[in-house]
Amino acid sequence: MFKYIKNDLPASIVVFFVALPLCLGIALASGAPLFSGLIAGIIGGIVVGALSGSQIGVSGPAAGLAAIVLTAIGTLGGYQNFLVAVVLGGVIQLIFGFLKAGVIAYYFPSSVIKGMLTGIGIIIILKQIPHFFGYDADPEGDWAFFQVDGENTFSEIINSINFISPGATLIAVIALAILILWSQVLTKKSKIFELIQGPLVAVVIGIVYFTLTQGDGTWGISAEHLVKVPVPDSIESFLGFFSFPNFSAITNPDVWVTGFTIALVASLETLLCVEATDKLDPDKRTTPTNRELRAQGVGNMLSGLVGGLPVTQVIVRSSANIQSGGKTKASAIIHGFLLLGSVIIIPTLLNMIPLSVLAAILFIVGYKLAKPSLFKTMYQAGWKQFVPFVVTVVGIVFTDLLVGISLGLGVGIVVVLIKSYQNSHFLHIEDKSNGAHKIKMTLAEEVTFFNKGAILKELDSLPENSYLELDVRKTRFLDNDIVEILEDFSDKAKNRNIDIKIISEKGEVENPDSYIEFFNLTPKKSA
Repeated sequence: MFKYIKNDLPASIVVFFVALPLCLGIALASGAPLFSGLIAGIIGGIVVGALSGSQIGVSGPAAGLAAIVLTAIGTLGGYQNFLVAVVLGGVIQLIFGFLKAGVIAYYFPSSVIKGMLTGIGIIIILKQIPHFFGYDADPEGDWAFFQVDGENTFSEIINSINFISPGATLIAVIALAILILWSQVLTKKSKIFELIQGPLVAVVIGIVYFTLTQGDGTWGISAEHLVKVPVPDSIESFLGFFSFPNFSAITNPDVWVTGFTIALVASLETLLCVEATDKLDPDKRTTPTNRELRAQGVGNMLSGLVGGLPVTQVIVRSSANIQSGGKTKASAIIHGFLLLGSVIIIPTLLNMIPLSVLAAILFIVGYKLAKPSLFKTMYQAGWKQFVPFVVTVVGIVFTDLLVGISLGLGVGIVVVLIKSYQNSHFLHIEDKSNGAHKIKMTLAEEVTFFNKGAILKELDSLPENSYLELDVRKTRFLDNDIVEILEDFSDKAKNRNIDIKIISEKGEVENPDSYIEFFNLTPKKSA
């Protein structure tokens, strides 16, 4: 695991800086204690990172669960009752893993997964624009179009124009320039610039800028534009940040419903992220999905037991890990230790980091996920890839992750049905001699009721006095609905003087008395 420590250590630092504001922001958006987000980030990094089979995935609190958490805390009668649901959700995820439910991950079309990555990239950029200019009304990690502060993605950007902070904007521009210079120029000049990551330099300069401009009314950065990590006064106050579940609430049916909801949504988000990170992985490794569900289940059980938010594998931190050169799970684990150590040792220093600098870092992450060239590539791949891709992107930007994925998946299924309709058979006009049409129709390997319309249309379009050869030698499954269509067409064929010859592995037969009987007797059990 430590073979690539020279890659994983710098990547873990970048993931740490990305994760820190997201852990705090998601907790704030969820109506939970701020420290609960850090707990989830720590457990997601150390525990889930160690148990997971993913080499480059990073786990932590997920924005997609924020609305569920916010509602559940109110309906269940408090945060400690909600923690019982988190523990139950972890147990259910563990069961999902042992039942091998991870196979669901393999049924998401590639176009939808690429649309998910692009949509999230666009959201990151749009959501960070206000933070970049020093307008921090909406917490970090609120990725939904309709925000917890009552605004939406675009109204928040418009509002930020009236609340630009000169100091926050200046250091954000400087940080962005450093990041671009680092990735485009300096890393190609010397290996030292690969070991020392640009985001670390940008954060250090941000802290220095804040320190030097304190008290300046114009160019200084006020407290509301900085990271806000809870600062313990002593060991006792640090331990006081932890909450524990009230297991007497386990008899409440709503707790069980919430637990199952958390397990289901967290599992879906994790499996989607697994598919996406595997596609981004330069080494093209495959994550064992059932092991991932079990790891997430253990993580959620532990997070709930000590007061943390629900945990999932998360694409923003995972993609930041990949983009920063992370090679193994060591980067995810080290990022978890960095979160733990920093909130214990240097919380005051962390609270000097301008949010606008972190917004600049996320700009780069978002752009790499949503490169304009990808739209051109998907368009050139054809409408069957482009339409589900665009629907997924638009759905994620204007709703949220799961709704966008569902819309893209729905369109993908429609595309499959259309292609299934079109590809049920091949039609060849082989001979028109003597005024007679000799036509050959070769059925596909699997022909289902989805293909009824296409086959019926072709049969009805056959001209009078035709000779049809129906080749089913390659057909392994022939739906009973298709056999009934042929049975019904036999009467029409006689009236229109159409002869039909069936070519099968069993043999050849012309104008069979009963198609149902013929296919039922086929040794391949095609019917």
